[in-house]
Amino acid sequence: MKLVIAIVQDDDAMDVIDSLNEGGFRVTKLATTGGFLKAGNTTLMIGVDDERTDKVVKIIEEVCKTRKQIVTPPSQVTGSQGVYVPYPMEIKVGGATVFVVNVDQFVKI
Repeated sequence: MKLVIAIVQDDDAMDVIDSLNEGGFRVTKLATTGGFLKAGNTTLMIGVDDERTDKVVKIIEEVCKTRKQIVTPPSQVTGSQGVYVPYPMEIKVGGATVFVVNVDQFVKI
């Protein structure tokens, strides 16, 4: 048995969950926050039999596409008296970070 941990952007979360449910997979959803953009994201945990792991990863890959977004970086707090003018920048968002780990024991109570 495997545990698939997928970190996805909030915009993609419900579509991924719906697709996984349609494929017969149960999903646990956790609200999390990313470090780079300080923006919300969603961490999904999916317990799956070894032979179905590739199917879960494929569903996540099909739904979570990268896209470009314009963001303004947060202002920096420094000790200087200078003026900080944040400039918008284009970054890639979306996609998913997926971890697949072995499960030693699974108990459903």
